[in-house]
Amino acid sequence: MRIARFTTGEDPAYGLVDGAGEKIAEITGDPLYQRIELTGATHLVEDVRLLAPVIPRSKVIGIGKNYADHAKEMGGEAPTTPLMFLIPNTAVVGPGDPVVIPAVTEEVSYEGELAVIIGRMAKDVAVEQALSTVFGYTVANDVTARDLQRSDGQWARAKGMDTFCPLGPWIETDLDPTACRIRTTLDGEVVQDGPTSDMVHGVAELIAFASQAFTLLPGDVILTGTPAGVGQVVAGQRVEVEVDQIGTLSNPFVSAG
Repeated sequence: MRIARFTTGEDPAYGLVDGAGEKIAEITGDPLYQRIELTGATHLVEDVRLLAPVIPRSKVIGIGKNYADHAKEMGGEAPTTPLMFLIPNTAVVGPGDPVVIPAVTEEVSYEGELAVIIGRMAKDVAVEQALSTVFGYTVANDVTARDLQRSDGQWARAKGMDTFCPLGPWIETDLDPTACRIRTTLDGEVVQDGPTSDMVHGVAELIAFASQAFTLLPGDVILTGTPAGVGQVVAGQRVEVEVDQIGTLSNPFVSAG
C-alpha cells in the first residue's frame, strides 16, 4: 500500500496511491494514528502537490557510513556498530521542494537513501521484533554540507540545515528492505546505484540499536545510509533519488537569497 500526503491548495490530506502512481484515493485523518477509511474523493497525482509523506513529530535519525563502499570513498572503514546522528524535523521537505544551499557552505553533497518510518512506540526492541515497529518506507536525500561536516567534527549543522532532508514521494508499507536498489541521478546522469542488501547494518538491527538510546515514536524516521557515489551538487542542479518499489524523489537545489 502506498500512502501519500498532499494538498490541493487547502489543508494537507492523506490518500492511497494506485499502482501506476497516477491516482490518489483520499482517506480520513492521519494513517499513523487512525484507521484508514476512504472519503470517496479521488485526485490525479499530477493535479495535487505532494508533500513530505511524514513530518516527524520527534526526530530523524541518520546512520552514517552504513555501506562499506561509501565508507571507503569517505576515507575510512564501516563502523562495527551503527554510527547515529540526529536531524531536526525542520530539515524535512517534500518532493519537488527546493533544497536551499546557505551561504555558510561551499560544498554540498547529495546522499540517496532508503528511509524507514516508525509506526508504533518502541524502546529496547529486540532485533527479531524490530520490523514489527515499521509503518513503511520512503525515499530520502540526506543532504550534507561536507565542508562543515569536516570543520565541526560532529554533524548536526552539516546534516540538519533547513531543507536538507527531502522525503517522498510517498510511503510504501509493503516492502522488503533487503531487496531494493537505490539510484541517484544528478541532472539526469546516474551517480549512485547500489542494492540495499549491501547495508552493513540492516534495518532491523538499526531499529533495535536506535531504540536502546531513544524511545522511537510513531512518525520517527531512520535514514539507513547511502551507497557509494556521493558527490557535490550546486545551485541550479536537480537530484533525483529512486528506490525500487517505492518511487522517485526529485528536488532542485537553489542558493539562499
